[in-house]
Amino acid sequence: MILEDYIEQNARLYPTKDAIVCGEDRSTWAELHERVEQRAHALSSHQSPVTRHQIQKKAEGQVVCLRALPTIDYLVTYFAYHRIGRVVAPMEREMPKVMFDRIATALESQRVPEGSADILYTTGTTGQSKGVVISHQAVVANAENLIDGLGFTHETVCVITGPMNHIGSLSKVYPIVLLGGTMIFVDGFKDINSFFAAFSYPSDKMATFLVPASIRILIQFGERQLTALSHKIDFIETGAAAISQTDMQALCRLLPHSRLYNTYASTETGIISTYNYNDGQCIMGCLGKPMRHSEIVITGDGLIACKGKTLMTGYVGELERTAKVLRDGTLYTNDIGRLDEKGMLHLSGRKDDVINVGGFKVAPTEVEDAALSWPHVNDCVCISVEHRITGHALKLLVVMADGERLDKKELARYLSTKLEPYKVPMLYEQIDTVKRTFNGKIDRKYYGPKI
Repeated sequence: MILEDYIEQNARLYPTKDAIVCGEDRSTWAELHERVEQRAHALSSHQSPVTRHQIQKKAEGQVVCLRALPTIDYLVTYFAYHRIGRVVAPMEREMPKVMFDRIATALESQRVPEGSADILYTTGTTGQSKGVVISHQAVVANAENLIDGLGFTHETVCVITGPMNHIGSLSKVYPIVLLGGTMIFVDGFKDINSFFAAFSYPSDKMATFLVPASIRILIQFGERQLTALSHKIDFIETGAAAISQTDMQALCRLLPHSRLYNTYASTETGIISTYNYNDGQCIMGCLGKPMRHSEIVITGDGLIACKGKTLMTGYVGELERTAKVLRDGTLYTNDIGRLDEKGMLHLSGRKDDVINVGGFKVAPTEVEDAALSWPHVNDCVCISVEHRITGHALKLLVVMADGERLDKKELARYLSTKLEPYKVPMLYEQIDTVKRTFNGKIDRKYYGPKI
């Protein structure tokens, strides 16, 4: 079965149950199935009600580009294209038309393997964005990993706030469809009140996926509302970037009875492992044990490699690049990690991000986590700058709490109590905001050599 087969199954089993809620618009499973079938017929007959600006029509079995919108109609079209055998490439909703058309044109000549479902483009925080081919098998395997690992059930009501062209949010659709749960769309995370309003839905089995930057916003500005909803929140998952120890502990304090998951996943690997850090230990950097369809190995140079059904098929149109990371059913990442005696994965950063300071290797995430534990710091990024003696030195760019001014010496003294001497930055600068991608990752490419 592919994802769309489960929609048909849910229409029979739970016809009147809410499948999707989006503001005042909602659809039951029976209505969703009917809309998908009608849209599939219209698309196959070239009578789609969707505008030409949103969709590039292709022949059977080829790729179609679709703007990813947080709407029921978007998902209807997404499912309908799968139903008629197309491969969907969800694109960032605000992507300029020139760029959208350029990608759509490039994909016209590409051939993807049989059984392909989607092409998801990576954010390109450390390099060029790549089109990752995801199979229908991987979609279902990701769903089953999330069901087993996080405890999705038929009663789960999942609030989805992130972009629907990224695996972090799109993958939450998968288990809901398999189980016949309910999903609620919130258009981004700019309006915290809209997020909390979604939790007025009549359920005490609510869940959501939030990137660490969004969790920090909740802790800083929504503590009262979050505490008031604690009896309704079954679990919160985070991923896409490292969450700080301070924020982990704060969320555990606010939601003592909720499961709080830190998940290891990427577009290329799929959903691999997760750790409920609300376990009384709250282990920083821990990402738990591999899930049902996944296996983790650590290479000789300390990098994480993954096996299993959730892996990508490859990079579209890039056989050489694919061969560099995907060999004999194993996906080799640039993430630095280890497995402990219990088989739990611990992540310490990315190989590409490590900064060499006079021969010592420093993971910027460790420095950032230490700085975020200082009450006066709201956000920060640790970067590398040239130094005439050591070659490179650490510089910490800091966003201070409202009304606070950076005292460089005081912050340096504080960090010296948390870090080894070579990890304490030499330089400090107060900034207004940290540049991040749409899914909350620090845009380290932005803070590259030009700094």
